[in-house]
Amino acid sequence: MYTSIPKLGFGMMRLPMIGKSVDIEQTKTMVDRFIEAGFTYFDTARGYIEGLSERAVKEALSDRYPRDKYLLADKYSWWCVKDGDSEGFFNSQLERTGVEYFDFYLIHAIDKSSYEKYNEQNAWQFCAELKKKGLIKNFGFSFHDDAEFLDKLLTEHPEVDFVQLQLNYLDWESKSVQSEKCYHVARKHGKDVIVMEPVKGGALAVLPEDCRKMLAAVTPDKSPASFALRFVASLDGIITVLSGMSLTEQAEDNIATMSEFIPLSAEETEAVAAVAEYLEAVPTVPCTACKYCVENCPMGIAIPGIIRGAYNSYLSYDNLPMSKDKYKFALSNGKGADECIACGACLEVCPQKIEIPSILEKCKKLFC
Repeated sequence: MYTSIPKLGFGMMRLPMIGKSVDIEQTKTMVDRFIEAGFTYFDTARGYIEGLSERAVKEALSDRYPRDKYLLADKYSWWCVKDGDSEGFFNSQLERTGVEYFDFYLIHAIDKSSYEKYNEQNAWQFCAELKKKGLIKNFGFSFHDDAEFLDKLLTEHPEVDFVQLQLNYLDWESKSVQSEKCYHVARKHGKDVIVMEPVKGGALAVLPEDCRKMLAAVTPDKSPASFALRFVASLDGIITVLSGMSLTEQAEDNIATMSEFIPLSAEETEAVAAVAEYLEAVPTVPCTACKYCVENCPMGIAIPGIIRGAYNSYLSYDNLPMSKDKYKFALSNGKGADECIACGACLEVCPQKIEIPSILEKCKKLFC
């Protein structure tokens, strides 16, 4: 059904920025190269880049290309639907992105907690009606929970066309993310898969030196990110692999990897397994900088920058002065850890189930 879709998708969550605005000109350049290379799938959501992603789609993509030149995915996010106005929310998505329909539409970031909220909003029935009207062509959901719950969802909702899963070699055997188990559940139900977080929010693109050496020893002319993309793209039943791209150089590297796609060899597979074992031994926090927590934080705390940049740096390198510098840099995008009131709003939307308030308390003691 989806075999004609090229296996690299443009995730528009981490676009290049100038201050707090999207760098539209660089984004246009990346979009142009992406389409020129034969790729077609673009992915956005209301919560991406604090609401800027959908508008960037219009300016960089839909205003500049005929509708049959690309596929566009957007998402129904429970926290963005105000006063139960699902139709108003959907219509605003069409307006912001500048299209008349979405090729793929997803119920967004489902876990056990959000599932109840989506049921309260009748999201499943709403999306099914959109498909009947031709306003969406393919209906699915993105998922952040365990394999048992995924099995329950797909049993209750066989009407979905596909699922979007967090798959990467670091989370493949993870007890919390359960990438491998979730993948096999989806395939058991006959669902094809869109891959998100193949590079784990960029973590598998910028590896420690020891890990880079492990990969280079096998294939010296390939980037760490290319290993991660090829790992998931080698699986059966993959619709496309989403990669969030912030720089033209990242887009070029991804395009080069997927334009002449070669599945991982046995030796390369062993190398990524060794890297995963190395990284799993480092006790860091699995924040992917999705920024859902930022959208819901009443204090405007720069949560991803503080956790990913400063706290994980401290855990990995035990260098407090360097980590304090990273903490100061994070504050350019929001308030500090000392502003946290432990309200728990971030916990409701964190796909990685991170205990954010308790970590911010540790950051307060370390860096403030």
